[in-house]
Amino acid sequence: MKTRYWLAAAGLAVTAATAAAAAGAAPVLTRVAAFDHQATGVAVTADGRRFVNFPRWTEDAPVSVAEVMRDGSLRPYPDAHWNEWRNARANDLPVADHFVCVQSIVPDGQGNLWVVDPGAPGNEKILEGAPKLVRIDLATNQVTKIIAVPGDVALQGTYLNDIRFSPDGRFGYITDSGTRGAIIVVDLQSGTSWRTLDGSPTTQVDKTVKVTLDGRPLVRPDGRQPTFAADGIAISNDGRMLYWQALTGQTLYAIDTALLRDGVSDQDRARAVRTVARTQVTDGLWMSKAGTLYLTSPTDYSIKRLNGASVETVLTDRRLRWPDTFGEGPDGRIYVTASHIQDTDWFKPGAPPAVRTELFSFTPAR
Repeated sequence: MKTRYWLAAAGLAVTAATAAAAAGAAPVLTRVAAFDHQATGVAVTADGRRFVNFPRWTEDAPVSVAEVMRDGSLRPYPDAHWNEWRNARANDLPVADHFVCVQSIVPDGQGNLWVVDPGAPGNEKILEGAPKLVRIDLATNQVTKIIAVPGDVALQGTYLNDIRFSPDGRFGYITDSGTRGAIIVVDLQSGTSWRTLDGSPTTQVDKTVKVTLDGRPLVRPDGRQPTFAADGIAISNDGRMLYWQALTGQTLYAIDTALLRDGVSDQDRARAVRTVARTQVTDGLWMSKAGTLYLTSPTDYSIKRLNGASVETVLTDRRLRWPDTFGEGPDGRIYVTASHIQDTDWFKPGAPPAVRTELFSFTPAR
């Protein structure tokens, strides 16, 4: 898989951006890498290793999860076996021990990288037995646990989107951005999972929201707009508060994580959800180590952050063609993918862009 990676230039830009941030100037967006296929997720580990993932939405990607090596090459991660699935070989390979359609990759702070596989190529029908979480030990680069998400949790129409972890590593919280939004909770020790806020207005598509770019509606050739339910997700650093938002929505919500435990009624949960802020169309959320909640803003090519009960712009850059998912380096530098959703076959059939995805970073201003 080809990739272009500007090591020397990126290094100089990072140094300049860090100095600018320290001086109180607006953050500088630095391009770190560009890929020939569409990526969504980025993960940066405690020792600075960087990973990206490539979902099989509109193409049969040649790799699902890859580590971005220092020389710019991509190494299938954790190995070639896990990445050998192809849609064209769907009947030849077992779904339980192959990545089918990876949506996100997130480190848990416990020395592991977790891979979220909705098991739904093309963001359509779930393949039986394919939805799963895969835990990879970053020290050994070995898969150490596979948690299947059963059919009564990953319903047909479900799309497992992104995950956040409790600080003790006990629970994972996943957004379901499919046709019936929810927050899915996984006990990472026992492997059991359950749906919460299933069908709640707070996890659903807001039908009053229209996705626009450059003043025009973003529509597919058949006239459909993108409609994604609960998508972006973040957790407070103490693990007590979970935040989420529908991509096709303009409201940021939150709930005490204690109320997402098994056995709490949906009525009690619904009463406890609070509206945090009025926002904009948002794909990714990230709670930084410094306690700042960042939001992507695809329709105006920007990154925003929560300031009290309002949202303010951090930076705007036309290169952010659909800012998607965040990661954070050990030095506090924030990484974000630009997944170019508006350039895919969903919206531009037969006209793939020269650059399918880019990875950027910035140092938050102090």
